[in-house]
Amino acid sequence: MHSTQLKMLNDLQALEFTTFDFHLYLDTHPNDQRALAEYARAHCEAERVKDMYTASFGPLTAEDSINQPCWRWIEEPWPWEINY
Repeated sequence: MHSTQLKMLNDLQALEFTTFDFHLYLDTHPNDQRALAEYARAHCEAERVKDMYTASFGPLTAEDSINQPCWRWIEEPWPWEINY
């Protein structure tokens, strides 16, 4: 895996972890406006990075292959094949 691809994947994983962590926090603190704003920011950034990643390196999930000319999902390494 190319270093640029690996960095982008690591960035995306960190953003998705952050988003999920805010999601859990907001389940118990639904009126925390600062957390809600940070959740929205992290979610938008994760979507942006995911779009950049899939445009450059192919699908991350099977759903990302829906509008592709072929089923590219199986072309990428499986998670356990990635050397972090």
